[in-house]
Amino acid sequence: MPYLSPQAKRDKAKRDLAAAKTPARRKKKADNQRKRRVAAKKYGLSWLKGKDYDHDDKRFESVKANRGNDGNGTKKEGKKTKRKKK
Repeated sequence: MPYLSPQAKRDKAKRDLAAAKTPARRKKKADNQRKRRVAAKKYGLSWLKGKDYDHDDKRFESVKANRGNDGNGTKKEGKKTKRKKK
């Protein structure tokens, strides 16, 4: 990530915090924390290390795979609406 000016850094921090506090993100975060607690009990903390819960695939996977849309990149991620046939 390129270096940001102090003002840009503060502005970005505000935007990131606002995005993290949206109802959808808070719900996903709480759900993720519940699932991590259960998985840590079942498999142990070492199994969970380096993994995130993927809300699309409904399973834990590596951070790299989860953030990279399973190797497909993030350009088309989130556009799951289908066009209506006429």
